Amino acid sequence: MFERILLPVDGSEPSERAAGLAGDAAARLGSEILVLHVIEHGYRWNGTTEASTPGEAMDIVDRYVRRLKDRGLSARGMSVDVRSGRVAATVMEVSRDFAADVIVMGSRGLTDIGGLVMGSVTHKVLHLAEIPVLVVR
Repeated sequence: MFERILLPVDGSEPSERAAGLAGDAAARLGSEILVLHVIEHGYRWNGTTEASTPGEAMDIVDRYVRRLKDRGLSARGMSVDVRSGRVAATVMEVSRDFAADVIVMGSRGLTDIGGLVMGSVTHKVLHLAEIPVLVVR
């Protein structure tokens, strides 16, 4: 049913819970998991800023992949650099390239300050997705 699971992560507590659930599903279904971290480049009055550096991004991805592999699961990871505002679109592009059957992600991320119920990236992914999205609280 879900042979390929896309797991966008940012290191937040909801991401941690999403990774656990994705791992449980993969263990039951024999799924492959692609762990994705998107590095968002924004602009401030004093120049360009990054939500995380490429090294930090790979540390985040490697941590999740290692935990999934320690459970005997098929997992690999990647990080992608994008300009501000393109995170959700990038998640969708990666899901298509990976031929994901489902996206499992946390309800809120580290950078969600203003969201009352759900993170803005998660909200956008829900509206853009052509495949099921499992949102973990």
